[in-house]
Amino acid sequence: MKKSLYSLIFVAILLASCSEQYMVSGSSNVEGLEGNMLYLRVFKDNDMFAIDSSRVVHGRFKFRGIMDSVMMAYVFLENSSVMPVVLENGDVNVRIDETTQSATGTPLNDTLTCFIRKKSQIDARMAELPHLEMKMLMNGIDHEQVMAELNEQALQLEHENDRLITRFIRSNYNNVLGPGVFMIMTSGFQYPILNPQIEEIISQAPPYFMNHPYVKEYIKEAESNMEKLRQY
Repeated sequence: MKKSLYSLIFVAILLASCSEQYMVSGSSNVEGLEGNMLYLRVFKDNDMFAIDSSRVVHGRFKFRGIMDSVMMAYVFLENSSVMPVVLENGDVNVRIDETTQSATGTPLNDTLTCFIRKKSQIDARMAELPHLEMKMLMNGIDHEQVMAELNEQALQLEHENDRLITRFIRSNYNNVLGPGVFMIMTSGFQYPILNPQIEEIISQAPPYFMNHPYVKEYIKEAESNMEKLRQY
């Protein structure tokens, strides 16, 4: 009996030594989150599964658990994704405001937050274009000239945005950030496609990236869709 007990304890210690703990401490000043349940979800078997949950109380929430390896996860409010976060060994500090979100305290989360801030700056400049249009028109500038200038600015911002995403994914091919941001980028598509940006991303991608379950399934479906389009 004692031998069996010692064996179980040994196995438990061994398993614990092979795992790492993650700790996500969050705060928010968004009134709509107060009292609501947030879910921490990861991509598995072609779907998003909740691995933890936490209710927002007095603007605070917390996720804590064991992981076998570093994972890209997403904070959800019901079925809406709020923000991404990397589950890695260490204490992660998450902040959710009305206009910004951040996850800091560990190397990959710091890298991800820096990228999100740069992208948010581009998004803000894009969102400012309609206001700039009204201002130019009120200043008496010809409508065709206004549209020509703003269309040029929009194209430049789209190119800057695509370059930022592509460079980031390629710089993080061999860690969870590459596939994770690829998933975020393509989740807004109506259906999987292979456009020039995606073809550039996968053209030199290593096995770690290409064999990620989401990336692998996306490319498979995208190639099938492209073949169907060519047949029409």
